[in-house]
Amino acid sequence: MPTAFTTMVMDLISRIPSGRVATYGSIALAAGNPRAARQVARILHSCSDKGQLPWHRVVNRDGQISLPRFGGYELQKQLLEQEGVVFDQADRINLEQFHWKCTGR
Repeated sequence: MPTAFTTMVMDLISRIPSGRVATYGSIALAAGNPRAARQVARILHSCSDKGQLPWHRVVNRDGQISLPRFGGYELQKQLLEQEGVVFDQADRINLEQFHWKCTGR
């Protein structure tokens, strides 16, 4: 049985619209625990398949993909680009333009 925090995180991630991203920290904050960004990453890793979550729409606070190259990085970037998310030359996403302002409660 998932905790209330896990359920809230999964709900927030499922609501990220196509062409937008959220950060691990913004999801944690909206779910009620601003210090739980790493927990959001663990939830996303363990629940994205069975929860059919748009895992690719969650990035780090710098607007970068956290997955390693050849370990999911390329797929996540491809999926985001297909949705219209633009990366700069340093492979960063402009969060002012593409960040989804999530609210939880």
